[in-house]
Amino acid sequence: MRPFAPGREIVPSVEVVAHLARSRRQDVYDAWDHDRACRVAVKVLRPERRGEVGVTRDLLREGRLLRRIDHPHLVRAFAVHRDPLAAVVLETLGGATLDHLIETSDEPLAADDLRVVGHQLAAAIHHLHRNGVLHLDLKPANVIADRGRVTVIDLSHARSPGRVRPGHGTWCYAAPEQARGGQVGPAADAWGIAIVLHALATGTHALIDRADTLDVDEPQLHGPLPSVREARPDLPEDLAALIDGGLACDPADRRGVAAWLGGRPSASSTGGA
Repeated sequence: MRPFAPGREIVPSVEVVAHLARSRRQDVYDAWDHDRACRVAVKVLRPERRGEVGVTRDLLREGRLLRRIDHPHLVRAFAVHRDPLAAVVLETLGGATLDHLIETSDEPLAADDLRVVGHQLAAAIHHLHRNGVLHLDLKPANVIADRGRVTVIDLSHARSPGRVRPGHGTWCYAAPEQARGGQVGPAADAWGIAIVLHALATGTHALIDRADTLDVDEPQLHGPLPSVREARPDLPEDLAALIDGGLACDPADRRGVAAWLGGRPSASSTGGA
């Protein structure tokens, strides 16, 4: 079924401006909120999935979580609707995803900018963890960069620490323990921060390349990645150690989220889009 056309009221006082994206479960719209007199983003279920109890529950849970947990580097939710259809009204973010920046940039991110991105991601994830929630889907496509500031989006996989089914998260970005299935904790998000920073540092998606090279489904389970300094010998040793340490295969050996939070990094030029 086609997405809603411009001018369609999605929920009361919120009108479609344009359709932005479609995933397996959801549509995302650029919209105008008449009550707030501003642009907003709205997540709703795809038409053919609106009768599914599980996916409806997950969308509403994500919206309520974002309403409850407020942080400068997490996308904000303004409202959660159950009727006339399940929807989450979110702030509109400028800039571009880190995935877009990786694909379009002529060179990988400078070391100082990598530190800033790492610190901001860790600040958001640290706040989630303090509230008893794991993100479990950190990847370049789920981070928006705009004028030196990054914002984590999409908490559809977020949940409390505990057991998950194999493959929870996104292929080639989930931590090894997510790929296997079983117990997950804060170390899974430490992996997420590190895999995002590795992609920004190298300009490549290393695990996708490994999956293609080895013809395997879960490249996380086939040994550690080479040190990031093999691709970026210019990186300071301490920064490379943070990235490499976050990608340890065993969560018990992984550098934690707090390792990124020492001090206050200088301003970044990331996300000039």
